[in-house]
Amino acid sequence: METTPVFESEAGIVPPGERTPVEEIVAALRKVEGLDGLREQDYLWLVDNGVERKAGPGTLVFREGDPPAYMNILLGGEVHVRRTNGGISLFIARVGQLSGLLPYSRMKGYGGTGYSVGNVWSLDIPKEKFPEMLAVIPSMAQRCVSVLLNRVREVTRIELQAEKLTALGKLAANLAHELNNPASAAQRSAASLFGELRQYGDQKQKLGAALAEAGQYQQYQDWVQRTREKMSSYKNRAILPDNPLDLSDREEMFRRWLEAHGVPEPWVIASVVAESPMTLTHLEELATMVSPKALAVSASSFASSLRVERMAETVLNSTVRIFDLISAIKDYSYMDQAPIQEIDVAQSLDTTLTMFNSRLEHVTIERFYNPNVPHISAYGSELNQVWTELIENALEALSTDSLDGAPHGTLRLKTSALGEMVIVEVWNSGPGIPPEIVSRIFEPFYTTKPPGKGLGLGLDSVTRIVSKHNGMVNVESKPGATCFQIRLPVARAQAY
Repeated sequence: METTPVFESEAGIVPPGERTPVEEIVAALRKVEGLDGLREQDYLWLVDNGVERKAGPGTLVFREGDPPAYMNILLGGEVHVRRTNGGISLFIARVGQLSGLLPYSRMKGYGGTGYSVGNVWSLDIPKEKFPEMLAVIPSMAQRCVSVLLNRVREVTRIELQAEKLTALGKLAANLAHELNNPASAAQRSAASLFGELRQYGDQKQKLGAALAEAGQYQQYQDWVQRTREKMSSYKNRAILPDNPLDLSDREEMFRRWLEAHGVPEPWVIASVVAESPMTLTHLEELATMVSPKALAVSASSFASSLRVERMAETVLNSTVRIFDLISAIKDYSYMDQAPIQEIDVAQSLDTTLTMFNSRLEHVTIERFYNPNVPHISAYGSELNQVWTELIENALEALSTDSLDGAPHGTLRLKTSALGEMVIVEVWNSGPGIPPEIVSRIFEPFYTTKPPGKGLGLGLDSVTRIVSKHNGMVNVESKPGATCFQIRLPVARAQAY
């Protein structure tokens, strides 16, 4: 794709009577790097056959998608080109440059919209004059080809940068979602913990007074110790139901028992006890040991201690989850490590998969990792870019539920070894790639996504990175089974 500015409309054409003197135009042409070394008659031919145009600051020079018709020699000012969708800066044409439609160019339309910056002065050569120009000035062929090569390199660099920023944005969104859940849980629990600790302290004071009055303090302490030992020995799933309705029934059972024994606010205590491994047998034992007055205080105090412990556990688990995510990010980027490492491919895949956790709720993940696959010598961060792109494409290929917009289907990751090669396969259960475009999906800038959704450089990046490791990329696709296979050499000497 080529994107450079020229003046396409009739606006800005300098009338014949107001044209700049020929010697001034020739002097300006001599400052154009791409025309350096031309003969005097060559400069005069360009002046005689060119269209002089001038435009003030902020003038719309051309629109995105318009067909070009001139080679533009910019003699003054600048033209900035921006893509309408997303505002990506594609090109800046500066004074002394050849731009626009050049001989041998396959440019069909502008990739962005161009605006003048400052006063712009241009000499345009119509495309109808190209054959005559190449005949009169033979060196223009080589000059234009050099400009075309530089143009392609620059636009490719900009597009690659935009593709990386897009991928980084997706990664940041996934991480923000993943970090938000544990961070919010920790914040809520920590905020509630202050009030609960205060209430727990009050309950302990009331409990101490009630038990001391009845002379039952030691009995209560023995019951707490026995109950906690039994609760910790239970398998939670054997006590706690998976079904929310069953859990609600369990809570109602405790509420009725507490209500029957005159315990105030039984619904508060029941909701806490129901989510613990505690049973009615434990409460029945407590009721036989302490007075009815002490039962109410002791049950409330014990429930308050369970609440405090659960909140503290939530804070701990949430911070552990955040730490795990940060560790995964460091592993993903190979932070503080040398560029080339010995890579465990299975671990590398799992680390990358962690970045997509927020999108995997309805996706079945199948892992088939051969434990005998050796480590490979590779650029770890670049290899993770390959896994990121392949997993991203796989998730986008899966069917999307119209209600939640999340992918639904199966994602399969497989590793194996064949001789001195390690094979990585990324499968998805999507509808497959149409046979007529399978051969084109690795082409730069080829994309099946709507405008603004992709630049068509993801699989091209995969190919370049794998080739850098002396590896190979293959794809096989049919409805319900699309597989991207990556083959990488094991030994660093073979890879580099």
